[in-house]
Amino acid sequence: MINYAATAQGTDTVFLKSLLQAHPELFGGILSHPTQNEVQILYTQINRDKNNIPHFKSYNYRFNSKRYFYPASTVKLPTLIFALEKINELKIKGLTKQSVMITDSAFAGQTKVSKDTSAAKGLPSIENYIKKILLVSDNDAYNRLYEFIGRAEINQKLKKYGLNNSRIVGRLAIGDAGECTRHTNPIEFYDGNKLIYKKPALYDSLNYPMHLDNMLQGKAYMDSSDRLVNKPFDFSEKNVYTIPDQQMVLKRLLFPEVFPQAQRFNLTAGDYQLIYKYMSMFPTESAKPTYSPPQNYLAISKLLFYGADSAAVINPDIRIFNKYGDSYGYDIDNAYIVDFKNKVEFMLTAVVQSNEDGIYNDNKYEYATVCLPFLKNLGQVVYQYELKRPKKNLPDLTKFKFNYRKVK
Repeated sequence: MINYAATAQGTDTVFLKSLLQAHPELFGGILSHPTQNEVQILYTQINRDKNNIPHFKSYNYRFNSKRYFYPASTVKLPTLIFALEKINELKIKGLTKQSVMITDSAFAGQTKVSKDTSAAKGLPSIENYIKKILLVSDNDAYNRLYEFIGRAEINQKLKKYGLNNSRIVGRLAIGDAGECTRHTNPIEFYDGNKLIYKKPALYDSLNYPMHLDNMLQGKAYMDSSDRLVNKPFDFSEKNVYTIPDQQMVLKRLLFPEVFPQAQRFNLTAGDYQLIYKYMSMFPTESAKPTYSPPQNYLAISKLLFYGADSAAVINPDIRIFNKYGDSYGYDIDNAYIVDFKNKVEFMLTAVVQSNEDGIYNDNKYEYATVCLPFLKNLGQVVYQYELKRPKKNLPDLTKFKFNYRKVK
């Protein structure tokens, strides 16, 4: 077995720059911007040997592990993996990802959950939370998994898998901060009326300090009372999840066979199938939970290649296995893109930001005009390159083919 856990520092830094410069009509604005819109890119080619084992060659653009960007919802992918691992590692008879999960509260700001109308049976479970995260990046679903695992265990797992430049230290979209982030709710799991497992309220006393460039940003921000504060916005207590760590999680998830057994995620075959299917599914293909247009549309979760465009023309031969994030002017996507017809596969992870007025929390970010077109064009240009790139052995991609017709 080969360990592909090498960091992006050792990858080629010339190719992607040349690729962007060759398309000034698409990338000229970014390339000429004073900060290049905080762009970082990691592109990985996949070359199969005669036994279909993948081998990787990576290229990066402006990668800097010391320069902060806000990872937004991309942290949800390792979190849902760790939730499945916890179920498997508890080894409690009757406890599964489908078990009914009732969340209680035990600290200020915590909320309870006893039902989930999006689920087939109207009850919350690890499995349905995972579906909602992968289909539409549901924030509450992520928060419930964060509470189930506990902050300390999440960060222990990051270290276990060598994700040393990342930390996950809070819930999303509820103003979680300070002591609240350390406290996670008590939770009970049931099989019918039978209590199977009770996870107690937990407190994480540890800190996870990271001193990175760019943690103070902009000139001002809107506070929780919508008042303008004329100070830079402080990211120093927020989640950190670097581009190489993001792609390493995706690589370990999609290609466990290239990692030594001890470095693989502790997931069952069914766990892998659940994640693969729902991370590549379009929201409108799901029966339960159900997502209908126009609020939800085919490409809403696909930033690379489609630009999350409601009018995007979907290529029926392509599937994108990804987890995206968007917040504070940052758009990020971490994707494995597959063309089954043309036998194309590659990994692409990228971040871009636009906040031209330098004010945070004012909901004035250039997602639609700067960030999403960049990610769409980047995915398309790399895909066109991959279409022409010669390969000694064409991949067998059967593992990643699924029936998506209104599954439950």
